[in-house]
Amino acid sequence: MPPSAGKFDAALEAWQRWQDSPGGRLRYTLAEANLVRHTGPGPHGGGPALRVLDLAGADGGDALWLARRGHHVTIADFAPAMLARARERARAAGVGHLLATVEADVLELPEELTAPAFDLVVCHNLLQYLDETAPALRAALAPLRPGGLISVMAFNRHSGPLDLVVRAHDPAAALAALGTRHGRTRTFDTEMTLHTAEEVRPVLTSLGCTGVRHYGIRAFCDFVTDEERRNDPDFFADLERLELAVTDRPPYPHLARIFQLVARKAT
Repeated sequence: MPPSAGKFDAALEAWQRWQDSPGGRLRYTLAEANLVRHTGPGPHGGGPALRVLDLAGADGGDALWLARRGHHVTIADFAPAMLARARERARAAGVGHLLATVEADVLELPEELTAPAFDLVVCHNLLQYLDETAPALRAALAPLRPGGLISVMAFNRHSGPLDLVVRAHDPAAALAALGTRHGRTRTFDTEMTLHTAEEVRPVLTSLGCTGVRHYGIRAFCDFVTDEERRNDPDFFADLERLELAVTDRPPYPHLARIFQLVARKAT
């Protein structure tokens, strides 16, 4: 059972602190770089403006950079305080006119969001709260026009045991983690279901997606245990360049903390 909207809203400040951390900044930088490979630069770079639906988009972490590139973004989320913060951030960034919000359960979208009219659907903060991925992905694909792009992101189960050894120095826990599909998010203090790209890719294919590309988000950052170094600007700049270089370079996507799959809906 996914956590309540109130639980997400109560953790709003902690969520924003995480977004400002090295790991949070890399998560958004890498997601943007990977998606731009498929969408092009956007209107401000001479490309077309896309109509984007950001499912479970919370306070607009993904929506803001999409709007800054000139795309029209609608966030659907059931947490009202998160949505209010997204609107506030968009106004502060000068892109309030490009951002709309709809308070809704993403598995039960209102009628105006179910027609296949969107060029891009972003589904980055949802799958880890669901045991089964197919219903959510089916709901995410319904508003997407034929030939449109979907971007799916979730915590990578493969990275858990490595994290337990490197950061917690607990090989016994890592061994136990090889057989579990569950973890816990510290920011929202709730249980997660851990998926893998290898499990989600065939679900996308079965639902009519083609050309699925697998990217890894944070192949190295989470395993740097020296927090002072991670916050050093020069070190972080080098780390960012490294992460960008390996986001689609095997075997690193398979070990990264988060996986991202980008695919097209069949025409």
